[in-house]
Amino acid sequence: MSALHDVTDLGSSHSWTLHRARLDDGTDVFVKRAASAPGVFDAEARGLRWLVEAGGDPPVARVVHADERTLVLPWLPTRSPDARAAERFGRELAALHAAGPEEFGASWDGFIADLPLDNTPDPGPWPRWFAERRLAPYLPAAARHLTTADVRRVERVLESIDALAGPPEPPSRTHGDLWSGNVLWSDGRGILIDPAAHGGHRETDLAALDLFGAPHLDRVLAAYDETVPLADGWRERVPLHQMHLLLVHVVLFGSSYAPRLADAAARSLASGG
Repeated sequence: MSALHDVTDLGSSHSWTLHRARLDDGTDVFVKRAASAPGVFDAEARGLRWLVEAGGDPPVARVVHADERTLVLPWLPTRSPDARAAERFGRELAALHAAGPEEFGASWDGFIADLPLDNTPDPGPWPRWFAERRLAPYLPAAARHLTTADVRRVERVLESIDALAGPPEPPSRTHGDLWSGNVLWSDGRGILIDPAAHGGHRETDLAALDLFGAPHLDRVLAAYDETVPLADGWRERVPLHQMHLLLVHVVLFGSSYAPRLADAAARSLASGG
C-alpha cells in the first residue's frame, strides 16, 4: 500500500482511532489504527473478504490494506437513504445470506468490538451453536450487571433453545454485528462495514438491524422477504436473535443494557419459538 497523506483524526472507537487519509494516487480512504489490537483487524479484514466471496457485487466495503495495527477501507461519501436504496439493500442482503457456507462459524478467530468470538466451525444444528458460542460465553461477565432473576431467564433460554429457535435453516453468510451503524448509505445502496462475519442464521442479522432502529427498515425487510422468503414466525424470534448483541453490550457498557436483555429473554421464553 502507498503512504497515507493528509491524515485527519475522526475520533476513536473501542481501542482504536479513526482517520480519513489520502493515498499517493489521490484516493481518499478510511483508516483504523491501534497501538495493539492482536487479531482484531485481521479478523475484520478476513470477514469483509469472505462476505465479498459471495460473488456478484455484494454490498460490502472492500479492503484496501490490513495488518496488525492498521485497517484501510475506501472512503465512502454518505447520505440519508431513500426508500429505493433501502429496498435495494434488502434484496442484496438476502442474496448475500443465500450464498451461505457449508457450516456455521468460520475458519478464523472472530471479534465483536474487541471481545473474542468463538467461530469454531460446526455443521449444526444452529440452536446449539448459537447457545454455546454466542450466548453462554458472555453470560458470566454480564452476570455482575444482572439480577439473579435475569440471569435465570437467560439460562432458561439456553436450556430451551431448541424449542425457541424455529424451523431449521442452513447456514447463511452473515455480517454478525449488523446494527444500523454498520451500514453506510452511499451511492444509492447500503454498504456493510465492521463485520463479525461467520456462517450464522439470517434472522440474526435482521434482528440486529431492528435493535437500535434502521432507516426504512420496513422497506428493507419487505424487499428481503420478497427476494428470499422468511420462515413463519420470524418476527416473534427477533428478541432471541438480539440476545447476543445485548449480552455483548452489557459486558462492554454495563447495567444500562440489562433491562433490554432481560426483556428479550422474557419475550423469547413467552414466544415459545
